[in-house]
Amino acid sequence: MARTVDFLPRIAIFLAGVAAGAFTGIRREHAGMDPAAVQDLKRSLAGLDARLAEQESAHASRFTQVEARLDEHAAKLADVPSTSQIVAAMEQLLAKTMSSLDERLTTQAHSIEVLKTTVSQTDSLLERVLESLDSLQTYTDPTEGAGDLLLQQPAM
Repeated sequence: MARTVDFLPRIAIFLAGVAAGAFTGIRREHAGMDPAAVQDLKRSLAGLDARLAEQESAHASRFTQVEARLDEHAAKLADVPSTSQIVAAMEQLLAKTMSSLDERLTTQAHSIEVLKTTVSQTDSLLERVLESLDSLQTYTDPTEGAGDLLLQQPAM
């Protein structure tokens, strides 16, 4: 696009030279050229110059717009984080998540060990309570029979 804009003034100069050369060549051939034809040729040259100037202005305006958009895109691209920054952020997030998971698993493992110890102590205590109840039953069985005998005897 920049090369095209650079060539426009050169093309305009070339075309003006060609027109001037054609005008001079025709003038030499027809020294007594009609003034109306000369005026028509001058109007054509003026029109051509005006169109070239208009095209050059339009191309310059469009080129300015393209440059402005390129600057906007460059600014937006500068704001976008790089791949290494994204990867580093993801690694950091993953490390935090894994650390949190590890802490929770450690806490749960400790809770399980405490529960195992509690269940073991409860089993041991329950076993002693049952043994005590069994031993109490063996002691109360003979006396229960004797207590029943005393109850069956008449009171005095």
